[in-house]
Amino acid sequence: MGPRDSVRLDGTALTAAQVTALAKGTARAVVAPQARDRLLKARQVAEQVVALRPVYGHNTGVGANRTTVVPDDFAGRHGLRLLRSHSGGIGPRVPTEQVRAMLAVRLNQLLGAGTAISVGVVDRLEQALTSGHVPPVHTYGSVGTGDLSALAELGLALAGDLPWQEGTGPAPEPLQLTHWDALPLMSSGALTIGQVALAAQELRDLLDRVPMVAALSLAAVQGSAEPYAEDVHARRPHWGALRTAAQMRTLLGRPAWEPPLIQGPFGFRCLPQVHGAALDAMAALDRVLDVELNAACENPLLNLDAADYHHHGGFHQASLALALDQLRLALLGTAGLSTARLGVLAEPDFTGLPPFLAQDRDGSSGIMITEYAAQSALADLRGAAQPSMLGHAVLSRGVEEHASFASTAVRRLQEAIEAFRYVLACELLAAVRALRMRGLPPFGAPELTGLRRAAEAALAPSTADRKLTGDVHAAVALLGGEQWRIKRSAPPAHRPWPGDQRSWRPQPSPVPTD
Repeated sequence: MGPRDSVRLDGTALTAAQVTALAKGTARAVVAPQARDRLLKARQVAEQVVALRPVYGHNTGVGANRTTVVPDDFAGRHGLRLLRSHSGGIGPRVPTEQVRAMLAVRLNQLLGAGTAISVGVVDRLEQALTSGHVPPVHTYGSVGTGDLSALAELGLALAGDLPWQEGTGPAPEPLQLTHWDALPLMSSGALTIGQVALAAQELRDLLDRVPMVAALSLAAVQGSAEPYAEDVHARRPHWGALRTAAQMRTLLGRPAWEPPLIQGPFGFRCLPQVHGAALDAMAALDRVLDVELNAACENPLLNLDAADYHHHGGFHQASLALALDQLRLALLGTAGLSTARLGVLAEPDFTGLPPFLAQDRDGSSGIMITEYAAQSALADLRGAAQPSMLGHAVLSRGVEEHASFASTAVRRLQEAIEAFRYVLACELLAAVRALRMRGLPPFGAPELTGLRRAAEAALAPSTADRKLTGDVHAAVALLGGEQWRIKRSAPPAHRPWPGDQRSWRPQPSPVPTD
């Protein structure tokens, strides 16, 4: 996206890339007029329904208080009371970019007209995204059944109870919020979903770097490219493995070396299978995220066609939590193979070089400590891979007896991404050092030679024992470069059931196309 491109929001087509652009301030949110008109119609329908029967959170209490009737003369104050009582988030403040992602997601969801929220709310959310103002939001308060405390804090900022922070120009004017606004605003996992959108964009780019770094490592040990043969994966066509093998074939081209071993270590030989599983898990999360970004999940949910409300559990984020758990576990496998390749690069039997890629075979330590550092980061990845859905909670006097903990799952993903970045950087440092020491010329696809040249320019050539922290941090910065982006392909939309006669075979092109 170009500077301040417009993202049109109508509740149906928001993407993770657009959320990221809105969160980073490189795009401007524009509410579709017809979506705003739908909200005006929704209020008319909702007023008729609430006049006829009990509707949760509008003329009743919430949670265990769901059977408590709210008197008509108290309805105006009921909304603000709900926001104040639910705004008790604790812990550190959520970073601004993530709060902006929450605003973008919640605004888009509300435009689906699953509620009768005031149009003034969406107008002010649009304004806040444009001006950069954010409410003060705290980290802890959600168990994966709606980000109640975070969205209540947003509600209090809209109402003028809490100050808007940051931004330029006038902050959104305070709005009188009622029962039409309070529960509908809170009934969403928008903070979690926004955080997932940001993390997914970040991790997707980082996963693209894995075959490039692995290809440099393979060249450093002059390993075999047979594990990436097209026929191998055509006979076991998992999409992620197909894509990884195709990328390796494209990156390596026709290797100019003769492998010294009939087959190499798992770090190279099982790369398509292990890293491919991470790509499959990433694709699974993308599918869930596409739904969540455009979901009308408020409880109760207004059905304009039926002119009625439905009370339901669509706020529960089990699908999102499960996808996040799966991805973190898969990422651990990819990171584990990276540390395995780092170990291979430190071993003279594979490289023909001094142990630990040291300056000489005189007891020098070379990159020894980098192995320790990578394993330390891998340990954090292992801890972050603990499934969040193993958690359990019974809340609100027993009437809410299950939770997904998707909010915890995305925080663990953020931690895992940070650790993974350092693991992969350690491998890149070692691969470039080994290639230099062996005097091997650049090879392969342009993006691979480009990464190698950039790494050689950024990483000090000296092999003398020295502090390597700065080199690893430089490698981390290189891995974030946009110029190393590999063309992505989408996973197949159709996977046949047994007996389906439609063919599902990889295309003969070296890299699956979009």
